Amino acid sequence: MTRKGKLWGWAAGLYAFINVAGLFYAWAMDEEMHAMLHLFLILIGVAGYIGWRLARRGAPQEISQAQLAAEQQRLEYLQQSVDAMALELERVGEAQRFSDKLRVERGETLPPRKDQ
Repeated sequence: MTRKGKLWGWAAGLYAFINVAGLFYAWAMDEEMHAMLHLFLILIGVAGYIGWRLARRGAPQEISQAQLAAEQQRLEYLQQSVDAMALELERVGEAQRFSDKLRVERGETLPPRKDQ
């Protein structure tokens, strides 16, 4: 943990201790409004902590160079696969067009297309 993180941890612990102790003290002295103030401050602290944790969860994580290189290799492999599939699909389409052209030249009737 960094020095700054330790400082914030100590500050949060002190904040919690003071408010919990103040809550019990105010109840012991039968000061209802004072006790509610400490309870409210405890709830504000809990809400702040939950919000901070949720914000950190959504923060982008640092990626090491090895992970970045592995992701780059996977992306390149995926790109090559997509390019190969596109090339094969173009070849199938060209073969279909050539086959249709030969049928027309021979005078054969073309089968009806399903998309029409």
